[in-house]
Parts: sequence; C-alpha cells; structure tokens
Amino acid sequence: MSAVMHRLGNGLTVAVDPLAGAESASLGLYAMVGSRSEPEHLCGLAHLVEHMVFKGAGKRNTRELAEAIEDVGGFMNAWTSRDQTTFHGRVLGRDTALLAELIADLVREPHLDETHLEREKDVILSEIGETFDSPDDLVHDHLFEAAFKDQPLGRSVLGREEGLQAITREDCVAWMAGELVPSRLIFAASGKVDADELLKLAEHLFGDMEDRSGTPIGTAHFTGGVRNDRRQSEQAHWCLGLPGMQASDPRMSALSTFVQALGGGTSSRLFQELREERGMAYSVGAWQQAYADTGMVTIGCAADRARAAESMNLARNVLAEAIETLDEVEVRRARAQMEAGMLMAMETPQGRADQMARSVEVFGRIVPLEELLADLRAVDAEAAKAAGASLLDGRIAIASVGARLAAVA
Repeated sequence: MSAVMHRLGNGLTVAVDPLAGAESASLGLYAMVGSRSEPEHLCGLAHLVEHMVFKGAGKRNTRELAEAIEDVGGFMNAWTSRDQTTFHGRVLGRDTALLAELIADLVREPHLDETHLEREKDVILSEIGETFDSPDDLVHDHLFEAAFKDQPLGRSVLGREEGLQAITREDCVAWMAGELVPSRLIFAASGKVDADELLKLAEHLFGDMEDRSGTPIGTAHFTGGVRNDRRQSEQAHWCLGLPGMQASDPRMSALSTFVQALGGGTSSRLFQELREERGMAYSVGAWQQAYADTGMVTIGCAADRARAAESMNLARNVLAEAIETLDEVEVRRARAQMEAGMLMAMETPQGRADQMARSVEVFGRIVPLEELLADLRAVDAEAAKAAGASLLDGRIAIASVGARLAAVA
C-alpha cells in the first residue's frame, strides 16, 4: 500500500493512497460521530444535518451544488450511521480540487435555511414511513433498541417524528460545532491523486478550523432484551443479537471468520441448514457490527410466521454446534471469501478511501493491507471457535416483526 497519513496542526487527519492507472479520484470527509452523538429529545438530528448541508453551502444554493459536481461528470453524496457521518464523492483526477472545495463547504459553510429545514423534515418523515413499511429494515432498528436499551446507540438513525419536529436551525448549528471538530475528522482520498498536492489542499480548506475537544461521546454497553412487533403479516422477520467485540479487539479477525462460516454465504451453516436442508426460510444469515466500545453479532431470518420460533431455535442450535465443531475446511473457505472481498474492494478508489478512514478511526494509523491479510490468514479453527464461544455470555437480544419470540428457547 502506498498510503500516507498526516495530521494537520488542528488535529484533522489526512490520508492519501494514490492508485496507479486510475483516472478518477474518490474523496471523503469522515466524521467519527453519528446518531449516537445526539440528545435523546432531538433524535434524528445527525441524519437531518447530513441532509441539510446539501440544501446550500458556501456560495452555491441547492441546484448550484448539484450542477457544479455534475458539470464535470462527478457525483457527491453522504451517509449517516450510528457512529459515523461521511461526505464523499468521485470525480476525474483533474477535478479533485473542486470536489474537495464542495465537501469543505458542506461542513464549514452550510446555509441551513429555515424553509429548507421544514421541507427536509417532511422528506425524512417519508423515509421513516418507508422503513416502517419494510419489516426487513424495521426489525434491525428493533434489535438495536433491545440490545442497547435506553442508550443513544439503540436509537434509530432516522430518528422519531417528535424529535425531528422539535429540531431548529440553532440545534443543527450547535450539533455541527460540537461534533464536527478537527480531531474527529479524517480527510481520505484515493485514485488519481498526488499526496503532496492533496495535503496542501487539505491545509488550505481545513487548516484554519478551530482545534477544540468537542462534545463528549458517551460509552455504550450491550444489555440485551426482547422487542416484538406483532403486526399482521404472512412472513415473520426476526433477528437474534449477541454481544460482539469492539473494533480494535485483537480477536476481531477470528470472530469475523467464525461469523462468515456461520452465516456469511450460501455455503454457510445457517443457510445450508435452515434453507437448503429444512426449507424453513427464504433468507437467513449472520453478520457483525463493531464500534469503538462495543459490538454485536446478528443472526437474521425471514420465515413463515408459523415457523418463526422454530427457525430461531434451530439457528441457535446451529450456532452452538458451530462453536463445538467448526472445522478447518470451513475456516479456509470463510477466510477465502473475506480475503477476496477485501482485495476486490481495494481495486476501487472508494474502497481504498473507506478502508483508510476506518483504519485511522479504529487504530489511529493506516494499517497496511499486507498486515490485515496476515492477521486474517493466521486464523485457524480453534481461534474461530474460541471467538464464537465468547458470544455466549448469557446476554441476548431478540427482535421480531410479525411474530412473538422469547429469549428462552
């Protein structure tokens, strides 16, 4: 990896990874804050801010922002998660400075017009309604509510209607000032970029930002619990959550391998047992999410309503058996899938920029690809099973839409 990292005097991190042969460049400003960094009575604030910055920033209004990036054939977008807010885009290499300027304007000079604010609340309320009508999405919000009860991490990224309606322009300004501080920002770029030039650009656009501590981010802990949504439906969606590991845990590669073998593909134990052998579910799988201070491993399934409890109990049996009997053949297959995914992602500028930002966020440095692969390749069946066994500490979260499930099988 040819990546280089530099920290500006105010604490903002710049990470650059030129990609030989690329004609385009991907840039992103990654903020290490998200929906977990908002007050409960303003639930949905982080996501609303992400929307609002595109309604005019710097010297451009909404249309002019869109035209500026599309005039050069590029695109620009953003996302909000529970622990990250990202503003990113992709252009041809010659237009890198324009994209960087637009991203800087979004964060530093958003207009946050009152009229647009009220209009965008309606847009997000429609988005919330769409999620409510999509059980496969809604069940994941229910799972976080159960797993991280009465904590910011457990709340929906989209927010709630009462919280959204209460948000003012001043709330948006205050959130950005308190959360988007230099020490929490990573400016990452890959593709047809020059490291020295990008560093100069970052210094010009962000170097004068005030260095301050920002609003403290509270810790989270997995509590477990049950959240059933018993609406009438033909199919039941359920999720089983188990306490995972924080992102920097040295056992993370072993846990990732175990989860991949358990439910990461069509050859996985869960898919083969519940769908292929029993015909019990159309979709079933397992995945993990890791944060700075906690994590969660999830098994998710969509099954016939009458077989929801049966399918969940079977999934729990498959999990317990995997902890005891996972073998080297399965581990090699899981490692191959993960390695291929990692290498394929690194073939794109966006994938490289995302990887650098995540690496800096978790480890405070750009971890070389070779190091990541070596760590993964070192995982054997015993390490994977031990990581899987760590999930069973007695805490469990269950969420369902269209069924009633209990923590005790």
